Amino acid sequence: MSFYFGVDYYPEHWPQERWETDAVLMEQLGIQVVRMGEFSWTKMEPKEGEFHFEWLDQAINTLAAHGIQTVLGTPTAAPPAWMVRQDPDILPVDSHGLRREFGGRHHDCQSNHHYRQHIRRLVTAMAARFGHHPHVVGWQVDNELGNSHGDFCYCPHCEAAFRRWLQQKYGSIEELNRAWGTAFWSQEYSDFHQIISPKVTPNGHNPSQMLDWKRFCSDLVADFMRFQVHILRQYCDPRQFITHNCMGFADKVSYFELGKDLDFLSHDQYPGGYFAQPPHQPNQRLAAELDFIRGCKGKNFWIMEQQAGITGWECMGRNPAPGQLGLWTAQSVAHGADTVVYFRWRSCLFGTEQYWHGILPHSGKPGRTYQELKEVIAALRPYMEETQGITTPAQVGIVYSYDQNYAMQIQPHNPKLTYLGQVMKYYTALYQANVPVDFLNDQGDFSKYKLLIAPLQYLANPELEEKYRNYVAQGGHLVLTMRTGVKDDTNLCHPHTLPGGLSDVLGIEVPEYDCLWETSLPVQWDGELFSGEQWCDLLAPSTAKTLAVAAGEWYAGTPVITCNRFGQGQAWYVGSEPDEELMNKLMSELLRAADVSSLGEAPEGVELACRKGRERNYLFVLNHTETPQTVALGREWESREVSLPPYGFAVVGSAGEELE
Repeated sequence: MSFYFGVDYYPEHWPQERWETDAVLMEQLGIQVVRMGEFSWTKMEPKEGEFHFEWLDQAINTLAAHGIQTVLGTPTAAPPAWMVRQDPDILPVDSHGLRREFGGRHHDCQSNHHYRQHIRRLVTAMAARFGHHPHVVGWQVDNELGNSHGDFCYCPHCEAAFRRWLQQKYGSIEELNRAWGTAFWSQEYSDFHQIISPKVTPNGHNPSQMLDWKRFCSDLVADFMRFQVHILRQYCDPRQFITHNCMGFADKVSYFELGKDLDFLSHDQYPGGYFAQPPHQPNQRLAAELDFIRGCKGKNFWIMEQQAGITGWECMGRNPAPGQLGLWTAQSVAHGADTVVYFRWRSCLFGTEQYWHGILPHSGKPGRTYQELKEVIAALRPYMEETQGITTPAQVGIVYSYDQNYAMQIQPHNPKLTYLGQVMKYYTALYQANVPVDFLNDQGDFSKYKLLIAPLQYLANPELEEKYRNYVAQGGHLVLTMRTGVKDDTNLCHPHTLPGGLSDVLGIEVPEYDCLWETSLPVQWDGELFSGEQWCDLLAPSTAKTLAVAAGEWYAGTPVITCNRFGQGQAWYVGSEPDEELMNKLMSELLRAADVSSLGEAPEGVELACRKGRERNYLFVLNHTETPQTVALGREWESREVSLPPYGFAVVGSAGEELE
């Protein structure tokens, strides 16, 4: 059975006599599936080994009577009070050495063996009870892993796990000392047991240790999830899927790694921001996170939490204007969501999230939101039926690396320079040009893309350099940026002239560089003046053609952007962060050279996105502005013009052959 629309439901928050009313209203809305159970450990197991699943059975069956199936969440994001008092060492320890207390969520140490024993007992019991239930179609493991910890856990259990991780990676303490450069500040170790988690120190940490710590923490979260997945696979019907709800560019755990053990990834999409970010997040950031989640598994995904009202904990965001909830739903579908599950069904009367509003207000009476979403569901479902399970290819790929991100977090060079910021610079230019984008990691297939953009390839290794070399030699168009090839995989600086092993591919060397801090650099290209920001690599071309030069500072005239022919392809080097005008000029040149096609032109604030269908393609035209818009479309679409109300959307089918 295919599912198109669902809702997050918390029957444990409401009297049982209300459940039937909710099920009727859901059925009338067009809801086919609910997610529930992910925060109800105490309700399921009020005492150790005493399981109460009858209420969950009743909720599942009540919904099923109205054609609504269930996704069950393992409630391991909220260990109960009785467990914490029984085994207080499951509480996490922060970087100051202080133990975080009970009272929120994810108050857990994910390496703690006591905690994992409790999890094994509960998840095994859940799987035995519901693993073959005819109305349970899948499982969500935990909730937003890596998102709730403001800090990692630095407890003795995690330290011991970190040491084991290091010993497996390096083999000997001598190799670790070399890889970490511990000769600096007399940090040499003679035994792995001397290594502790990187808690707060009087001053800076060893950057190599910090990078490995971040890698370890990511691996630990992935292992924590895998531990539960293995239990579910052992007991559950293979027709029940297993997923996890991710959080876009949240970076505590690699979603590429997390996705390996799941049937598909899910994502939580809150355009209004997570607390108080009025009026909403930038449209391109929303689109990028959707494309990123699709890229992490290389396939379509579910939205497990789609905003359905005002967001907020202590503070609240803006009330979505008429049309915005539908617009945001359509955007999710346009970028690869096969199923959209709204958060939440009804605004809760109590707890931390009582102001995180749902489809129904606190009163439980259907209102504007309910009616608007009813119309949206009816409008979008036919297109979702045609596109479900089909992943739409892109001609442009952006290489995303958690390791590069971690390394730049540790040593950002310029306080305003971030890895994600650079990724978004290039993505935004493509978004504004209405060019579809895939995200992939450096293990992905480069050959699928005409144009490959890899910002801030700060950490370099021979294998990745060879992969980039082959991509260009075989006809690819590669964009590399400032700070390429600075360090090795252990976060030690390379002893070569930058950019190291790719100098011949790029046709340049980088003998010097400049951190721009609170200034910008005039940059000249074709007689026009632009700005470079944050940083500037001073390029010395060998075979590369100079496109843009510095027009200020003592190095005026020095190349800043170059292009080099190598084999059958071309490699660009961008030595500074381009301002918007320079980025648009650069992107126009890149798209032309790589022969990348756009979906068309649209007014500012109107987004174009495409889904491939079984019979034809579908163009989603999304008006993110508060004013009416008219969009002219190309002859390949069945409508040549679309008029949209404020925050409106339209879906237009292709008139002829499918797009490549």
